[in-house]
Amino acid sequence: MPRIDEMFAFVAEESGPDDEGLIGFKSGDSWIPMVGADMARVNSLKPVAKQISKITGKSVKVLRFTNREEIEEICPDTD
Repeated sequence: MPRIDEMFAFVAEESGPDDEGLIGFKSGDSWIPMVGADMARVNSLKPVAKQISKITGKSVKVLRFTNREEIEEICPDTD
């Protein structure tokens, strides 16, 4: 797997223009956040975003984040 240097997120306005939320969809018993690290994943999620937009009546934005900052590394216990 290549290093992740950028992320894409699908977001929608919640209660106002400065209030956004990450959207997702339910698959089985789990909620899947709509994020991706490459355009192939983004393009595969666009039809789902279109459905969510139609159902909710809200527009969906695709945001690109490019500033990678590692804030913590969580490692397995070594006890």
